[in-house]
Amino acid sequence: QVHVAESGGGLVQAGGSLRLSCVVSGGTFSSYTMGWFRQAPGKEREFVAAIAWIGGKIFYGDSVKGRFTISRDNAKNTVYLQMNSLKPEDTAVYYCAADGVRVAIHATYHYWGQGTQVTVSS
Repeated sequence: QVHVAESGGGLVQAGGSLRLSCVVSGGTFSSYTMGWFRQAPGKEREFVAAIAWIGGKIFYGDSVKGRFTISRDNAKNTVYLQMNSLKPEDTAVYYCAADGVRVAIHATYHYWGQGTQVTVSS
């Protein structure tokens, strides 16, 4: 059974940084395309970033390009999301997802974490 667990969320002031981590256990992490999504209250789940298992190609949502960086460490079964220059509109629950087919489409990911709250104060 595959288990996905995020950590690293919290409260930060606008302009600050946070680093989210996501550990995957019970599966074949190195063969998974990994993604980060977020969902703010009353809004749909939004694609943030993804990193493919073949070649490590990286994708970002338009709202985070230039500010967020996704990376992975296959030896640690971990994917990271470094978030810089945070804005109040980045406030959301951030979800890690594993084994995606279409990187920006949340419904194509097979495994999900419980989410971690990120709150950016103005």
